[in-house]
This record gives sequence, C-alpha cells and structure tokens, in this order.
Amino acid sequence: MRVLLIDVNCKYSSTGKIVYDLFKYMNASGESAAVCYGRGESIDEEGIFKFGIDYETKLHALLTRITGLTGCFSYFSTRRLIKYIEVFKPDVVHIHELHAYFVNLKPLINYLKKKQIPIVWTFHCEFMYTGKCGVAYECKRYTIGCGNCPQLRAYPKTIFFDFTHYMWRQKRDLLHDYQKLIIATPSQWLANRTKLSFLGKNDIRIIHNGIDTSVFKPCASREDIQKEYRLKENRIVLSVASHITTDPNKGAKFIYKLANELINDDVHFILVGSDEQEIINHKNVTIVPTIKDQHQLARIYSGADAFLICSEKENFPTTSMEAQCCGTTVCGFDVGGVRETIASDAYLCEYGDIDKLKENLLKALKVDYDSTDALNKFGKVKMLNEYFDLYTQILGNGEGNAE
Repeated sequence: MRVLLIDVNCKYSSTGKIVYDLFKYMNASGESAAVCYGRGESIDEEGIFKFGIDYETKLHALLTRITGLTGCFSYFSTRRLIKYIEVFKPDVVHIHELHAYFVNLKPLINYLKKKQIPIVWTFHCEFMYTGKCGVAYECKRYTIGCGNCPQLRAYPKTIFFDFTHYMWRQKRDLLHDYQKLIIATPSQWLANRTKLSFLGKNDIRIIHNGIDTSVFKPCASREDIQKEYRLKENRIVLSVASHITTDPNKGAKFIYKLANELINDDVHFILVGSDEQEIINHKNVTIVPTIKDQHQLARIYSGADAFLICSEKENFPTTSMEAQCCGTTVCGFDVGGVRETIASDAYLCEYGDIDKLKENLLKALKVDYDSTDALNKFGKVKMLNEYFDLYTQILGNGEGNAE
C-alpha cells in the first residue's frame, strides 16, 4: 500500500506531528508512505518533500488580503506537489490541512479526481466547508452558502472583497461528486458541524488524535522549570498554542487578565508558541517562542502546576492531552472538542467567564494530577491503527496504483 500524506507542516505543530507519526508507522509496517508539506523548515529525510515555495506563500497571503480569495494561488507550489504525486503514484492520499496560503485547491482536487485516487481527508478545522474560515464560531452561514461574511477580517484575512460564496461554491463543486472520499474528524463536535455542511452526506468517521506517550509523560519537576526560566514564583501556569499572542482565538487576553489579578499570588504564567520572543509588561508572564524539541516541551508540561486553555473554539487540542499525560491538570473554557480531550478530572467553564476561570485555576493549582488515565487513553497507537484500517477500507478489495 502506497500512502501519500499532505499537510501544511511536517514533524512540528499538532497536525505535523500526526502526519510524521503516520509516515513512520506506515513505513515501519512494511508499507510505503511519503509526506508532502507546504510550510516550515526543510526536513532532510527520505520520503519527506517540502513542495511549498516560501516567496509564493507570502505572495499568496498578500493576494488573499487584496482579492478576498484563498486557496486560489500558489501555482508553482501546486505544480510541484502534483508532479510528486505523479512520480510517487499513491494508492491513497491522506490530506490534513490545506489552508495557510501554500496550495491551489482546484487543480489539486481536479487532478486527484481525474486519476480517481481515493482520499482520506482529516478535518482539523472548518476550512473545507466554509467560504474561508478555519473556525466559523457561532456563524452558520456555511450551511446556506456563505456570503455576507461577518468575519472578513479574521484569518485568512481579506481587506476589500467578500468572495466567500464563490469559494464555498467552488469547494462544494470540487468535492460533492468525489467517488472515494472518507472524511475523518478528531472530535464529535467537528463531525457534527461537518454533517450540517454540503459534505454532510459523505462518510464521516471520528478518529481521535493520539500523542507519543513515550515522550509526553512526567519527566521534570517544578523546580527544574523554575531554575531553567529563572522564576521566583512557586506555582507555574502553562499555556501552549501556535501564534498564542497574536491569534485572537487563542485567548491570550484572558491569560493576561488572570496574570494581573494574580500578580501578588505567587503564580507565574508561561505562554509557549509565540512567533518570536516578545517583551510584555507583565512581571509574572514569560513569553516563549514555539518549542520544536518535543522532549523540552514535555519537560515544561511536567513542571507546570496547571495547564490553561482559553481558546474561543478548539477542535481536539493535542496540547490538552500532552499536559495531562505529563501529569498537569487542565483548566480552561469548555468549547468545541476540549471536553473530549479530558481523561479524568478537569476544570472547565463557559467561554468568557473570567471569574469562574480564575476560581477554577486556583483549584487546579492545588491538585496533584495523576497521569495514569491520560497515558492509557491518549497513546497514538490506537489512532495509527484506525487510520491504517481506513486506508484498507477505502481501497476496497483490491489495491493498485492510480495510473
């Protein structure tokens, strides 16, 4: 079986780690797998190909802002991807994220359709059934065709034009008659949202994300992290997310508010996932750029007293699972699929209720969390086996390269 995995990232970020784990698992199982990804540093490993061209990605982002179109540019990057597919000749293509300005949707999907290559498509967000949004929040316009978008200024941002109905229609036309397409979602929440869309009649499965519990396990003490980051406070609250300080969805404003209110309570907040090192006016907050070393990330999880997740919407956050597996209590807002990532006890409240969030955080800081349930529940082996079974199912009775 030859499986090609496509994502925005590889090896790093939540989806990139899943793709890399699948790549290693399939090859170790005697199958043949390769990864094509669009953004990030080049990875010097056989079978991993960065097709995205950095300058074209920047141009794509600029053109999206000007025109209101997204997923409609990156001509040369998409040519490179299709060329790789032609050479690799996969039996199955497993797509993850295709937003983030690195691929042109129409020629890619039309090529796969022409070659009749089966697709397993894991939705980690709502981009493929909305006009443009990765997260639709409370908006349900995707159920009637989008247009008159209330979130034009949200990612992927556009300045002038609203082409969300056009892009919604393009996605519908590309996918509505795809003969061999199975959609997987990590959470029941996202599966329910997908069923409301034009893809609702497709085969939709739920496969929960899994993590590497040989890495994400208790492995450091609070004292280790205090020393490493020169912290004076005795209690550590950790939050981890991509673009944590610049993406409004990630809820940094709530963390800063808590930091202000707890400035005299011997609590220090560490925010991991900033685009760059930042200087902020909070003496009890440390901003840390994205940590690619997964063992180092596990050490910070392990040394924290509580893990805080303040996003407005989440699908199935792997950070929540990683924190619990490292022995850290989760506290945050009960949105999207967050509750589905809880192994045992957690402290969740309604989005935006800062008073309840503070109350819960103070409770969480007193808990000595036992990681046993999380380690048993969130290991990646189950996820990898379920995707292997899905590849086999979509191929039916016979295997063979699409010529």
